[in-house]
Amino acid sequence: MKESPKIGIIYLLYYHNESYVDDMVSAIKKLTYPHEKIELIIVVNPTSDEGLFTHYIDDTVMPLSEKELPRVTVLSQKENIGFGPGNNVGTEWALEHGCDYVFYHNNDGFMASNSLEPIMEAFENDPTIGAAQSLMLLHPETHLVNSTGNSYQYLGFGYCDQYRTPVKDLHLPAVKEVDYASGAALVVRADLIRKYGMWDCDFFMYHEDLEWSLRLRTVGYRIVLIRDSVFYHKYQFGRSIQKFYWMERNRIAVMLMYYKIPTFVVLLPMLIAMELGLWAFAVLGGWLPEHKKVYAYWMKKENWKLWLKKRKNIQKTRTVGDRELLKHAQSCIHFQDASVDRPIVNYVGNPVLAVYYWIVVKGLIWW
Repeated sequence: MKESPKIGIIYLLYYHNESYVDDMVSAIKKLTYPHEKIELIIVVNPTSDEGLFTHYIDDTVMPLSEKELPRVTVLSQKENIGFGPGNNVGTEWALEHGCDYVFYHNNDGFMASNSLEPIMEAFENDPTIGAAQSLMLLHPETHLVNSTGNSYQYLGFGYCDQYRTPVKDLHLPAVKEVDYASGAALVVRADLIRKYGMWDCDFFMYHEDLEWSLRLRTVGYRIVLIRDSVFYHKYQFGRSIQKFYWMERNRIAVMLMYYKIPTFVVLLPMLIAMELGLWAFAVLGGWLPEHKKVYAYWMKKENWKLWLKKRKNIQKTRTVGDRELLKHAQSCIHFQDASVDRPIVNYVGNPVLAVYYWIVVKGLIWW
């Protein structure tokens, strides 16, 4: 009988909520996967108002290590180093201690008891899979979908696919190829992390998971959803103004890293039209200062040097062209929450974007 692969589960505490920790602990206790083949790695970022949360972990989690729980390791940070760097600290520990796979476990979610076996079976049976995401359901609305894999539109916008779709209406294969995998319940092969790198810390927040999925896809690996691996997510859609800046800055960064120059030429009319639309939305939505910040960021020479260096590395190692990447992109923009839906996008913008995609993008991009 083949031995079960070793999995490092990284649980990054980037905001402190005792009930979230309790949910995670209760779920991992019930995992049917062999506990001796799991390393639970808790990375603790301090917060400005509460400091470190380690005391709660020491009191409630560590006494269960290698008893009711797999072995638990706590990596406390001296300062809040953020999402990407925090996960990378845990990843380095997992790689140094012989983990074959790394599961990135969001702060505000928990796994179903049998969630690991389907993912491991898929990976072990298909070496072309580079990263896999669990089927994410909302909690407590567990009859509704959070994400069946994430989607990105060809101008770089990312969103959860089939958000709030009733589970009873899903018709998914056991393994489904997706545009990109959500970082909230993500498994990546350790050998690929060693070869192609960890989370890109320069993103700070948003689109890191899109970039990592594209990085693996450009060297020929598949990004998939595993239907029978379920992760419950206490997800709440947020409309912060700061979020607008990071999503816009990073959307541009991803395109700059991955699209070839001829692709930018083909996309230029839509990029200009989208930028004019974003200026209008920024004015109407009160995001104008944040939109100006995006321009201020890209006006600095050192920022261009940073992302162009990444671009050079990507373009040098890739084996897959833009046509293949764009095959996994969506033609339209779909809002994941009705509160930010815009009729002008649905009835004017999306039809134009779709026509341009199917006629111009699909017709001209052959590289």
